[in-house]
Amino acid sequence: MAEHGEWTSKGASLSDVTATKEYGVTRDFIVQGIRAGKLDYREGAVWGNPYLKVLRHELEQYITEELGADHLLCIKNQAELRKINKEMAILRKRLDELQARKTEMEKAMIT
Repeated sequence: MAEHGEWTSKGASLSDVTATKEYGVTRDFIVQGIRAGKLDYREGAVWGNPYLKVLRHELEQYITEELGADHLLCIKNQAELRKINKEMAILRKRLDELQARKTEMEKAMIT
């Protein structure tokens, strides 16, 4: 059984919807893990929409047991790559903005 602090730590728990996006598992897969006693969970609802909340480390361990360590590693690498690509896009946009400002300043200095 998980301690209370695990549930409140940032990033330590995630909803079934987030788990589907991050790890490519279905809600049924998560429910199967809950019924097997492998995953602790909490129920919640936002605007009347129910969700399941599970602990990230337990979900990762369950995915490793059921689908293999290679699957988990592949999924985590894909998530990291998405994060890097997003950050690069933000930096490119910022660089373009700064280059435009630089060009404006250079034109203002010439005139």
